[in-house]
Amino acid sequence: MPRAIAAMATVPATADEPGPEPAAKPPRGQFGVVNFFSQGFLLLWAAMVVLPLLWAVMSSFKTDKEILTSPWTLPASPQWDNFARAWTTGHIGTFFLNTVIVLAGGVTITMVVGSMAAYVLARYSFPGNRVIYYAFVAGLTLPIFLALVPLFKIVGNMGNIPVIGPYLGLNSYLGLILVYVAFSLPFTVFFLHSFFRTLPTEIAEAGLLDGAGHGTLFAKVMLPMARPGLISIGIFNVIGQWNQYLLPLVLLQPQSSFDTDHSVLAEGLLNLAVAQGYKSDWSGLFAGMTIAMLPMLVVYVIFQRQVQAGLTAGTLK
Repeated sequence: MPRAIAAMATVPATADEPGPEPAAKPPRGQFGVVNFFSQGFLLLWAAMVVLPLLWAVMSSFKTDKEILTSPWTLPASPQWDNFARAWTTGHIGTFFLNTVIVLAGGVTITMVVGSMAAYVLARYSFPGNRVIYYAFVAGLTLPIFLALVPLFKIVGNMGNIPVIGPYLGLNSYLGLILVYVAFSLPFTVFFLHSFFRTLPTEIAEAGLLDGAGHGTLFAKVMLPMARPGLISIGIFNVIGQWNQYLLPLVLLQPQSSFDTDHSVLAEGLLNLAVAQGYKSDWSGLFAGMTIAMLPMLVVYVIFQRQVQAGLTAGTLK
């Protein structure tokens, strides 16, 4: 009897017998209104973001008279000396160099420590694993405003350490770099933890069977496989630390008139805005703004595909 039932189940339907009904298609235009409003909102959002950037760049090539009398027109002739004046007289060059130094140290340490911590928490089971992971996740909920006073006291006390104190205290690159790392690690670990969990376990086991140690397995096998995620979180860290304002404002305070000014670009732009406002040098101010935002635009344009691939890789896998 089971064989007969199976044979009957495999007999194709004849022309007289009705076949399975095709799936009902949604009526045309059912989602048309939703798509229209969603695409319209995205276009509006793009215009709100792009148009101010274009206006700032356009104003950086104008004279002060053109900015005040015809702010929406193209410059009569590009004023390249605006950028030279902002770079030298406005000290944007010094602020730019300070930002690059802090960013290089902060992003590098964040990526190295964050990737190692995320890999261990994602791929190894040990007592306290979840406690450590949720401690990093809890760090995402800490606002910077609540930590400003404690950080000022802690970094100030670090300056009293013998020998290395001047390199760790207030108005020091290393002190600010360590604070950047502390605030960037929670999101870095949270992001890479989910990414490392999607990597195939078979490849890791094959590497261990071939004699690779845990360090070699991490550096030569897992990190290359996690490249999209690393690029994505690296871009987020670069943009976040480049635009940071509150932490440098509190921690980069010269302790005497003989200290070197270590202000970063966000602070320098504010100082430039105040100074150029009194001098009515609006063209130099717009040139400084253009210099500050141009590197981030270039980074995003170059790595936008990698950022999108990193954000969607975990979901697709």
